[in-house]
Amino acid sequence: MTTLKKIIISAAAFGAMTAMSFAQDVTLRLHQMLPPQATIPAKALTPWAEKVQAESNGRIKIDLFHAMSLGGKPPELYDQAKDGVVDLIWTVIGYTPGRFPATEAFELPFMMTTGEATSRAFQEYCEKHCMDEFAGVKVIAWHAHGPGLIHSKNPVNKLEDMNGIKIRGGSRVINQMLEKLGATPVGMPVPAVSEALSKGVIDATTIPWEVTPALKVSELVKNHTGFSGKNGLYTLTFVFAMNQDAYDKLPDDLKAVIDANSGMEAAAMLGRTMDQGDEIGLSIAQKLNNNIITLDEAETQRWKDAATPLIEAWQAEMDAKGLDGKALVEEARALVEKHSAGM
Repeated sequence: MTTLKKIIISAAAFGAMTAMSFAQDVTLRLHQMLPPQATIPAKALTPWAEKVQAESNGRIKIDLFHAMSLGGKPPELYDQAKDGVVDLIWTVIGYTPGRFPATEAFELPFMMTTGEATSRAFQEYCEKHCMDEFAGVKVIAWHAHGPGLIHSKNPVNKLEDMNGIKIRGGSRVINQMLEKLGATPVGMPVPAVSEALSKGVIDATTIPWEVTPALKVSELVKNHTGFSGKNGLYTLTFVFAMNQDAYDKLPDDLKAVIDANSGMEAAAMLGRTMDQGDEIGLSIAQKLNNNIITLDEAETQRWKDAATPLIEAWQAEMDAKGLDGKALVEEARALVEKHSAGM
């Protein structure tokens, strides 16, 4: 074989290899509801995307689209991923009420501790109980936020101060809880909170500290009510998911990159990021000299007692759906306790 022929054959082989490599490159679109400076997009989703891109040697490119910039409303995000409108989404599970019933155990009052510990517990729980509910997507992670609290125009110092106030809730279960506590719940996605507060549509909102900076909540209201003990009033649950077909089309080595950045440690990272965001949000309210209230143990117990009927009603509702509601609540509590130990 002549040297020229060898060169031609080698070039052709290299060209075929290069074409194959390019054919395996992929661009994924990640769509979510919050502005880019908010905690999760800035401190979790963007670093996650950069890590995936680096570990794939640039063969996976992830374009992030913030604040619903690809269209639709936050409750539509999950179906955007499932239907292949986009490749990846991050959203609040409770924005589609009743669709994922088993997940609601973690939204029940005074269930959660920290964002990271509760996210680890929620990931373990969902891997066991929620796979059927999320059939049709590749779940990157399930997670929760840090302790939910009340941010209000007027101070909430006791349970009676909740009577009649119009307060935003983020899910079906949270709204039911607020009603049990005497308030008038107003359901809305979190991006709508700032305008609703400024226009007087609501008097208060339930959100964790971490999202308050992006929404300017500490500038809009001056009172913030939290609770004694290790358990927060509530948490919302989230899913970070990928279109199943988009995942299935990846070559095995790129699937491995996605897999390596999915599961328990991804859930923990998301929850931990929210815990870190809580510290920032609290510090802003403190610098503004806002009224930060922590209800004592006796008053906190009054709230727990008032919310207990909701837990019992939820268990009965799950029983009617063919799920063992009491067992789900007990397992959720046990997992939160397990993952909170030593943290």
